[in-house]
Amino acid sequence: MWGLVPLFWPLLKPAGAGEILAHRMVWSLAFVAVALLVVRRWKWAGELLRSPRRLALVTVAAAVITVNWGVYIWAVNSGHVVEASLGYFINPLVTIAMGVLLLKERLRPVQWVAVGVGFTAVVVLTVGYGHPPWISLCLAFSFAVYGLVKKKVNLGGVESLAAETAIQFLPALGYLLWLSSRGEATFGTEGAGHAALLAATGVVTALPLVCFGAAAIRVPLSTLGLLQYMAPVFQFLLGVLYFGEAMPPERWAGFALVWLALVLLTADALRFTRRSAARLAADGRAAGRTVATGATVPAEAATAHATATASAGAAAEGEPVGPSGTDGARNSRL
Repeated sequence: MWGLVPLFWPLLKPAGAGEILAHRMVWSLAFVAVALLVVRRWKWAGELLRSPRRLALVTVAAAVITVNWGVYIWAVNSGHVVEASLGYFINPLVTIAMGVLLLKERLRPVQWVAVGVGFTAVVVLTVGYGHPPWISLCLAFSFAVYGLVKKKVNLGGVESLAAETAIQFLPALGYLLWLSSRGEATFGTEGAGHAALLAATGVVTALPLVCFGAAAIRVPLSTLGLLQYMAPVFQFLLGVLYFGEAMPPERWAGFALVWLALVLLTADALRFTRRSAARLAADGRAAGRTVATGATVPAEAATAHATATASAGAAAEGEPVGPSGTDGARNSRL
């Protein structure tokens, strides 16, 4: 669904990017509020309001995703679909770089190579465009910051979207009323069909998120991570094949380098995951044999055995099992 979103935003013209963005905020809140009322999941709201730190982080997330949404809508409706897709291709590389710079994470050699290749791609694309690919960089950095903040907030996808759009709601509604007072609003002046499409921005925003949450508990995380690359792939193909955007040789070279970096990252992540799983399983079996014989269990082996048991139990109940215990930072994208 996310990969096909570029087909939707042009349907909202003659509304400008600012008006579309404001409607997206207002109608997204309406949609997720109804969804949460149906499932009666409001306990998190009281907990959030009692935590000033988490509330401040949600405010930061709302501000950052506002920039991300606004730039993306403007880019698509201004004929920059390919450059917008590049932003989500390089997002994993930006996220890794932020992990090193802000969280002092240590990279494996292949990850360093991938980041270097990605940086080279940006240089090549800067030469090709005649200026830095600022749309791509803005989308990549804003979404990377958004993911970092959401990781610290630790809210579910729908709940997080509800909290963020609740913060966005009053400024967005105020902007729409201001547009209307100036006679520049298109809602209600371009026909019922146009008004319905603007209202549908809430569904377009929230429905893919709900589907992603459902998939996250049914599909292995490694598979889910690979499938998330499909969104920018579809966006890129739409930009080139449907919207007919130009792709001179230097842009092909830059994109090829980005894709090479992503192949390196993906292969390294899969190899690391398999090795970690094999090591954990081996430690768990060793601990199990030791417990069965009644011998003393070393602390490291006991911990590994407990972790393996907990992971197996979570998998059996359909919960995602991963290093962070979350479904990643793909919520509320595009």
